[in-house]
Amino acid sequence: MTVHALEAARRLAPRLAARAAGHDRDGSFPVDDFADLREAGLFGLMVPRELGGAGASFAEYAAVATELARGNGATALVFNMHASVTGALGAVTEELAEALGVPDEALAARDRLLRAAADGAWYAVAMSERGAGARLSQLSTVYKPVDGGWHIKGSKTFCSGAGHPDGYLVAARSAADQSVVSQFLVPAGEGITVEATWDSLGMRATSSHDLHLDVTVPADRLLGGVEGLALVVAQLMPHWLVASYAAVYAGVARAAIEAAAEHLNARNLAGLPAVRARLGRADAAAAAAELVVAEAARRVDEAPGDPETNRWVWRAKLLAGTTAADVAASMLEAAGTSATRRGHPLERLYRDARCGSLHPATSDVCADWLGIAALGGDPDRDGATPRW
Repeated sequence: MTVHALEAARRLAPRLAARAAGHDRDGSFPVDDFADLREAGLFGLMVPRELGGAGASFAEYAAVATELARGNGATALVFNMHASVTGALGAVTEELAEALGVPDEALAARDRLLRAAADGAWYAVAMSERGAGARLSQLSTVYKPVDGGWHIKGSKTFCSGAGHPDGYLVAARSAADQSVVSQFLVPAGEGITVEATWDSLGMRATSSHDLHLDVTVPADRLLGGVEGLALVVAQLMPHWLVASYAAVYAGVARAAIEAAAEHLNARNLAGLPAVRARLGRADAAAAAAELVVAEAARRVDEAPGDPETNRWVWRAKLLAGTTAADVAASMLEAAGTSATRRGHPLERLYRDARCGSLHPATSDVCADWLGIAALGGDPDRDGATPRW
């Protein structure tokens, strides 16, 4: 990459921050932010160079996401979904494709989707469902083959960016065999209905509404061209399902420290030792989380899917989520009551930071996974309930 992409993210962050309060207040989607991301070429960040993209590594994605989150965590979170789709697609090497049995025509279809992203298309993720969360094995959305393609029917929740992207990554179970879970890239348009349900505590600008699908898609929209790959890919690439959020919340934590410092300096409160100590502890905690995220990302690039890599992936998600919440709470307390007023950056960042532990995998699930690993077990198989 791309120094260009990181510089673009740093340049855009103040613009995103300037719009963040209004979108948070209104619960509106930051359309202008995504126009800026498109103009900067960031939709092609994870697209291989030979397909017109930046060919960024996972570590480079993490750096970009952190910078965007320093501007607006909600925008960075939706961008994360697009990066997850394009990053996972772009990571399917010829060797992996052969091992998974991916046919040549499916690779060609994959390349078309990635080229479109490099040209400015963006994709959302429609995986979670009411009552199932993000557990792929528990989904109720089903698909079946029809002439020329696939029919998909069901409902999704927490679909960040709903109503705005060019397509949705949809996970569904086979109507013929409920143990088979596949993923489709469903174009926006007819057969998709958005139900405005998102009125949340934090990350209010993500427009994570419900999505209802009763749609037929062409045969080449089955990702990988082979049914049943969704759970396999979840095991092979847990970084996109787990740790890609981590970089966002590392940025939210850093934004809270910066907002607190600005507030305290403006009110001549920086001379209070207790206040300085809070900022010092917050800085150290945020730096530690950033280092764990960076180490996980480095290992993903060097040894994806390796058991030790995956332990760092789960550590990154756990630490980023808990650190963001702890740092934002401490910064709000350091700043005082005036920072709790609606519209104050710290009030918004406090609420946004609380969401970090709730994204799949939640902090409790991450801690359980890591605990089983520390005890010498297999955390992907020894849990009480399916991770995915």
